Amino acid sequence: MPNLSARMSRAKPSAIMAVAEKAKALKAAGRDIVSFSIGVPNFLPGEHVYAAVREALAKDSGQYGSNRGAEPLLDAFIKHLEQGGLSGYGRKNLAVGIGAKHVLYNLAEVLLDPGETIAFAVPYWTSYLDIAEIVDADVRLMPCPASQDYKLTPDQLDAALPGVKVLLFNNPNNPTGMAYTKAEIAALADVLVKHPDVWIICDDIYNRMLFDGIGYHNFINARPELRDRVIHVDSLSKTYGMPGWRVGFLAGPEVVAQAFTTMNSNHITNLPEIVTAAAVAALNGPQDLPVQKAAEFQARRDQVLETMRSIPGVVCPRPQGAFYVFPDVSCAFGKQHKGVKIGNDVDLCNALLEAKGVACVPGSAFGDANALRISYTCPAAQLPEGLKRFREFFAELS
Repeated sequence: MPNLSARMSRAKPSAIMAVAEKAKALKAAGRDIVSFSIGVPNFLPGEHVYAAVREALAKDSGQYGSNRGAEPLLDAFIKHLEQGGLSGYGRKNLAVGIGAKHVLYNLAEVLLDPGETIAFAVPYWTSYLDIAEIVDADVRLMPCPASQDYKLTPDQLDAALPGVKVLLFNNPNNPTGMAYTKAEIAALADVLVKHPDVWIICDDIYNRMLFDGIGYHNFINARPELRDRVIHVDSLSKTYGMPGWRVGFLAGPEVVAQAFTTMNSNHITNLPEIVTAAAVAALNGPQDLPVQKAAEFQARRDQVLETMRSIPGVVCPRPQGAFYVFPDVSCAFGKQHKGVKIGNDVDLCNALLEAKGVACVPGSAFGDANALRISYTCPAAQLPEGLKRFREFFAELS
């Protein structure tokens, strides 16, 4: 049999999905499982989205669409950007993809040659490292532990950027839920101005899921001269409860958007007509659902934080966005749970799932083996029960 390509030796399945599949199997076997593992919003879009889909079905042309994206969708995204404080973009600056993950992958292909360097902070979303390795890029990691609130500092960024081709910046962050203040963004932007040869990808797909009045802030508004190097990535998935619809966007310099469009012509051709109709309706329609869900998630965040702070030894910086908490649970390492040794984050998550039926993702999947990720988007009635079991598990360590 012929060999697979060399890149497949660098491709790895999702660690998050592995946890989810194990929890799913236990549930199918009759176990009572509370899943804190998958980062999906667990709500559906408004009826206006489904109405647009039904109308589009009745008028379906069955034809190919634009490689860049249908003009009504591009215009709706421009409006969405402007609502978030990002103005000055035209259709030539935009392109669409099959979800934000596809957008990030295509951007890696567009911007990085083998051996060139991409930098991002740790903890990171698992796909960042996976994508970098598949395209054979060198990776420069910037560790941001709980002791610095999982946030990148200006000095740290300045020291890391020499020789870097692409900076990938995630705000609000997955897996930590941390969001940067206006002053923090401005300080990082000042550093980026000093490094004119670096492309800047801003993965801001949680920009409507922000708490405590912190607001969404970006490098372009802080330092307008960065506009020619910043690529903003967004998605319908988290904001509108549409992860399965697979609609992602980019806004950036015309040369990047055109290169991405060329990649689309060779990869996906176009978004389906029906999906496009749904996306336009979500972006142009009532925006009360994202606002409502952000308030609900803030209340859930508070419940999870209360539990984390009640457990001796657990350290959990206060997240102000997305729907995750990322507690440092290294206080449990070296202990046992009813005879089961807890040597690391993977041991802890396995023991927690087996003993209490609570599924979390080990922090090592995100580059920080001292922690674990809790996604609190499970059905509302399950959250208190899952947190109760979590407390019980730690109380039973010896």
